[in-house]
Amino acid sequence: MYSTEERNVYFNKVIQEIESSQFVEGIVQIGSGVIGYKDEFSDIDLMVATSQIEQAEKTRDVLREIFSSFHPSYIKEKQFSKDIFLVIAILQNGLEFNVSIVPREFLSVKSPLWKIIVDKTGSVTEKMNHEHENFMKKPIKYNVGFDVAFEFVYCALSLEKELKRNNVIYALKMLEEMRDFTLIVQALNEDKKLHQFKAYESLNPAFIQEYLLTFPSEATVESVRESAERVKILFVNSLKQSTMFSMDDKLEQLLYQSTNKATCKTLG
Repeated sequence: MYSTEERNVYFNKVIQEIESSQFVEGIVQIGSGVIGYKDEFSDIDLMVATSQIEQAEKTRDVLREIFSSFHPSYIKEKQFSKDIFLVIAILQNGLEFNVSIVPREFLSVKSPLWKIIVDKTGSVTEKMNHEHENFMKKPIKYNVGFDVAFEFVYCALSLEKELKRNNVIYALKMLEEMRDFTLIVQALNEDKKLHQFKAYESLNPAFIQEYLLTFPSEATVESVRESAERVKILFVNSLKQSTMFSMDDKLEQLLYQSTNKATCKTLG
């Protein structure tokens, strides 16, 4: 594992190499490193801006060459759209770089945690400030983009159906999705940064304690069903505290159809 000093050295080396590319207009640091890395396991997250759209792919190739010079354990490239890329580099000491390549005009702000590291023209700073203002004006900053309550109930119904088929593996998949939806609601209740949120240990201790009880003790129909009932209680309790999400009466009745009478009384 790397030390704080090693991370700083690699950070500075990478910034220097990226900045020297003719295709790069600016570099923005994002994530926890902006205010101080959480611990020695924290990654380095960057956005590299190009001034022209057609330079994004070339810049991706430049980044691959830069990280290859550090003899990494692995480099993974991803493409999210025609002109937006991501390079993930895992160095031999475990340090991970996550670097997105974005044409300047496509830069966006998904969290207040960002900092300009390099700006050759001033345009990157201008664009990021504009996007930050838009982000801060949003009444709901971390909208998940779908009906969480409905998706939760749909998974609960699917889980019960698969348990009746003795299809425990698929039921476990549905149980995990139900837990994920519960985490989303709770994180937003506590005004956590939903985008790439991982600091679950910072959630309310009482919630964490109840959440950990939702894991089945064994892979049996009875154990999975018992865990599902615990998740339903926890989800509904979190939902009642939410200012973003709600469950209408018909949907609630549908949830109760997948819930035994004892649990229905608890939820009520």
